[in-house]
Amino acid sequence: MTNSPARHANRVAVVTGASSGIGEATARRLAASGAAVALIARRADKLETLAKEIEQDGGTALVLAADVADADAMRAAAAEVEAKLGRADLLFDNAGVMLAAPIDELATGDWQRMIDVNMSGLMNAIGAFVPQLVASADEKGVADLVNTSSIGAQAVFPSFAVYVASKAFVTHLSKNLRADLGPKGVRVAAVEPGLVKTELQGHVTDAGALEWLDGVRETLTWLEPDDIAETVAFLTSLPARVNLQQVTVMPTCQV
Repeated sequence: MTNSPARHANRVAVVTGASSGIGEATARRLAASGAAVALIARRADKLETLAKEIEQDGGTALVLAADVADADAMRAAAAEVEAKLGRADLLFDNAGVMLAAPIDELATGDWQRMIDVNMSGLMNAIGAFVPQLVASADEKGVADLVNTSSIGAQAVFPSFAVYVASKAFVTHLSKNLRADLGPKGVRVAAVEPGLVKTELQGHVTDAGALEWLDGVRETLTWLEPDDIAETVAFLTSLPARVNLQQVTVMPTCQV
């Protein structure tokens, strides 16, 4: 990258799912680029460790232990961000869970968990922070809403029907939100990663799905969380007139 390492100076970035994987890597990347970063996830201990490391590197981080599935908790988090860091002008809406099973096993509890986090949780964060994004865009000329989707939004993966459907929701929602928010100066983007080495695969317990994941782990070089973090940093540092609305990031050999 040729851009200045401080290209996110004076920005307030909120990252959900910040305790591990893509969220953790992106929080580190944005902080290194000058943003004050609000860290949201359920695991307070991991957030505290991350915040200390960001601060040791000269960055600013605020820990907010909250579940995106709890709308009240997200509204409270938004109020705390504004009070302690200032208005958010970048939301990386990244929290998610991936559970898998053949649909005829009727794993309805897993279905609901994915709906609660991947869809309702996404909307809870949007509902809590969009007013700040709109106000920030009016003041600064631009703000960013970046939603983590998946290549699953475009493809078919046996045993992952509800997960990929939830990610199709994310991608299509993001496209439509541009109609509402683009005229207000808020850029909206969906990032669709392929296979990334994160804790997400650790959520899977279905034997068939685990066998498939193990197979592709042996035959493909997977993406690293830092690859997605760099993508988010890039698309949120472009000139205000530029909105990359949908970015699919794939391992070179994944088809």
